[in-house]
Amino acid sequence: MDVTHSHSHGAQGGPVPLGLPDPARPGAVERRGLGPLARLAPDPVKVVLNWGRRYSLWCFNFGLACCAIEFIAASMAKHDFIRMGVIPFAPGPRQADLMIVSGTVTDKMAPAVKRLYEQMPEPKYVISFGACSNSGGPYWDSYSVTKGVDQIIPVDVYVPGCPPRPEALLQGILKLQEKIAEESLPARYAAPAAALRRPLVAGPQGGPAAGSSHEGGVS
Repeated sequence: MDVTHSHSHGAQGGPVPLGLPDPARPGAVERRGLGPLARLAPDPVKVVLNWGRRYSLWCFNFGLACCAIEFIAASMAKHDFIRMGVIPFAPGPRQADLMIVSGTVTDKMAPAVKRLYEQMPEPKYVISFGACSNSGGPYWDSYSVTKGVDQIIPVDVYVPGCPPRPEALLQGILKLQEKIAEESLPARYAAPAAALRRPLVAGPQGGPAAGSSHEGGVS
């Protein structure tokens, strides 16, 4: 459950770096940057910053299938992950620190997942919740299913199960918080921007298609 995904992937058909489009250079993206406080603060202050990030994770739930029901259960009164410093149902990706992808990611949905991930402010984290978002689950051999959300965005923690119980999500959150407490943001952003393992589907005008698949040619 506590496998941490690398932020640098191999690519097939040319890498597509994550980040925001750079208007000055068509086809390029901006490098993710750090503010002066994160770069220049002394180590004790950085410890306090990590403590604050660890216990104030605004969560953006990307619920795609049955695992999303388990996420809702984890946020309700019995398990109540708010007591762990996770605030569910952020107004949108621009107000979120943590994306939890729960359910089957299809090739049609993949561009939307990537687009919303890019709208989240740095530093941002991803939990892949359930077998389908980890690797495609029981639908891994379908022509229309993405073989894991880590094909399109970097993942910090994987939670196995089909579907996982709410307690498994709580354990995944604890593992992520342990990672945040120990991380160095300058080291995190010194690495090159993550790239997709395969290119997104090109639409009729050359942009990501809203309704096309990688292999089946179905729209």
